[in-house]
Amino acid sequence: MVQVTPTHRRDLLRAGAAFTAGGTFATGCGSTGTATAAPPATSPTSPSASPKRLPFQVTHGPRTRASVALTFHGQGDPALATRLLTTAEQHGAHLTVLAVGSWLDAYPAMARRILDGGHDLGNHTQRHISINAMAEADARKEITDCADRLKRLTGSIGSWFRPSRAPTASPLVARLAAEAGYPHVLSYDVDSLDYTRPGAPAITRKVLAEVTGGSVVSMHFGYPDTVAALPAVLEELHRRGLRAVTTTELLS
Repeated sequence: MVQVTPTHRRDLLRAGAAFTAGGTFATGCGSTGTATAAPPATSPTSPSASPKRLPFQVTHGPRTRASVALTFHGQGDPALATRLLTTAEQHGAHLTVLAVGSWLDAYPAMARRILDGGHDLGNHTQRHISINAMAEADARKEITDCADRLKRLTGSIGSWFRPSRAPTASPLVARLAAEAGYPHVLSYDVDSLDYTRPGAPAITRKVLAEVTGGSVVSMHFGYPDTVAALPAVLEELHRRGLRAVTTTELLS
């Protein structure tokens, strides 16, 4: 994994994505497709170029890092979300939240709550429907509507984009994300499966059986089991010498 030049993390949290599009992207869950050049970001909100490159579709960070990124699909009961954020902060952990735009419409204060806790905030589309199956105009609107909410609430379109209802973006969605100002699509290499409601012990076992240095873990707001599992996950990560950091920090 190629690294980018380190940048002050708090600045990155406020400024949005900080890397340049480039490299390859995965064409399916857990597989890598033919190498292609990432489409250039043309939005005026796109960050300035970096001299180094990440894959356009990021699945994990450097395996040599003693850290992991716990990423959360942002929607659901704000009380559960707040409990989860507070638990992370009490353990000295920072998360990455990919927020759904309609959730931000309903609970706008959550955007500042996430950032003020030192966490990353990104775009998980406006309505959380199957974006890879949508027509171009509709898919573009899903991305830009959520970006507009983030910009209005925080001054930034957010650090990362993750497609809804899919682990990776189609070539069309990848291009639209870049045009909206997101140089990278954030995927993951560990799926907690917490949305299947398997219970807190099962979530803990699943994550800890697969996580390793540099992992990006997919989890969700809105599920009590996830909140209950988080302390055990964080404590075991600490025992293994792994820090839970934002995606921005993991990849910087």
